[in-house]
Amino acid sequence: MIALLVLAAVGCGGGDERSNGAPERWTPAADATWQWQLSAPDGDPPNIGYDVGVYDLDLVETPQATIDALHDDGRRVICYFSAGSSEVGRDDGNFTDADQGNVLDGWPDERWVDLASANVRSIMSDRLDLAVNKGCDGVEPDNTDGYRSTDGGGSSNGLGLTEADTRSYLRWLGEEAHRRGLAIGLKNTLGLADDLAGEFDFAVNEQCHRYGECAELAPFLERGKPVFNAEYVDPDTAAEAERQRKATCAEAMAAGTTTLILPLDLDDSYRNACPAPK
Repeated sequence: MIALLVLAAVGCGGGDERSNGAPERWTPAADATWQWQLSAPDGDPPNIGYDVGVYDLDLVETPQATIDALHDDGRRVICYFSAGSSEVGRDDGNFTDADQGNVLDGWPDERWVDLASANVRSIMSDRLDLAVNKGCDGVEPDNTDGYRSTDGGGSSNGLGLTEADTRSYLRWLGEEAHRRGLAIGLKNTLGLADDLAGEFDFAVNEQCHRYGECAELAPFLERGKPVFNAEYVDPDTAAEAERQRKATCAEAMAAGTTTLILPLDLDDSYRNACPAPK
């Protein structure tokens, strides 16, 4: 639980911090090891058999028993939720039509949401409350880069979201998380890493090595905060992941990222872990 005082000796803890009078919270160490699983076949619970200090799991779908078992074993839990989109099939958000913009490219069941909407912020506050109630140590709010969704120079998020809107929203979300004693990570949204690295506790990124973007996350590393990164391969197979492991891990070690090579569905069908940065 958040109140756990003993940290496992597997790289899960960087200590406890206070921010602006907020309650004490856990923060991950720069060399923390992690596993990221957001889905599983046949509705099975996540695989928690890896010798890592931090698990990043779905806030709503992860059984309470899984979180409790991880805490009993001295692990920490980051809970994933979408903070910038509505999702078909999720029953924890009553978004209005006015709250929602265009469909996310490649994700037909998700739509961008208005980050300034009082209703959207109320829904996200409820999700943070759920994270506290389930005993999450931190949160990974996804899909906060809608301002970068453009088509021919014009916004295609359907809401006119801007970088300034996103910065304001993320600062609000960070304050709300810290007020509840939760660590918070910046998910992708690389353009705001320099602005927010001092306020957020870690970063979660996808494919910064493939796209040559890891340097944009240096503000986190310079502050001793981990960059948890996932790389995907094509074809999406365990054999291809193993084939690319050596080169990918060499890049990760040079950049200081904590990198996994994972299936795109994040379903634990295979996993290759690079050594933790030193």
